Amino acid sequence: MTIERVDMHRIDIVAALHKKELTVKGLSEEAGLAPSTLSNVFSRPWPKGERIIANALGMSPSDIWPCRYNSSAEVA
Repeated sequence: MTIERVDMHRIDIVAALHKKELTVKGLSEEAGLAPSTLSNVFSRPWPKGERIIANALGMSPSDIWPCRYNSSAEVA
């Protein structure tokens, strides 16, 4: 039997950031990116952006986006 791993919903990710008084725009600017650049992570895989958000939440990118990662190894 396989366990289906589902990505966190974008609204849940944004809500988790807001609970930490963070925003996607703020994280983007803090990383030296244009204000809307980090929002690309919600529409397509982008390891750098995934790491930025995961680090802000104290999580692993594979915990937030399991469908984007192989269960045996994370993308660096």
